[in-house]
Amino acid sequence: MPKPLHHPKRSQIALSAVLEALSDPIRRVIVQRLSHNGERSCSAFLSYASKTNLSYHLARLRTAGLVRIRPEGTCRMLSLRADDVEARFPGLLRAVLASAGVEGARPARRTRSSRGSSS
Repeated sequence: MPKPLHHPKRSQIALSAVLEALSDPIRRVIVQRLSHNGERSCSAFLSYASKTNLSYHLARLRTAGLVRIRPEGTCRMLSLRADDVEARFPGLLRAVLASAGVEGARPARRTRSSRGSSS
């Protein structure tokens, strides 16, 4: 049986950790999708990053207190801890989600040719 994942208690959710987690466009899109669509399988977000990279982003969101990850069979289900974040920092999540909608729904992926380009 896998070791249970640590999720910070509501009182342990720190503003600096939440803001750091939300500073990445991929993580903002994940939070936005969970806000609109509710609980989803972690694999539902594989179109945004490779499996390894997605695991990293989900861990950052989990340790910041933004999401809860629970096992269900062979899957892991992901849900937004909107009530906990709202209780700690009223209006913060709504403001971030509203601005994320303005920035675009999907983060731009860098292509090989654009990595070395300085134009």
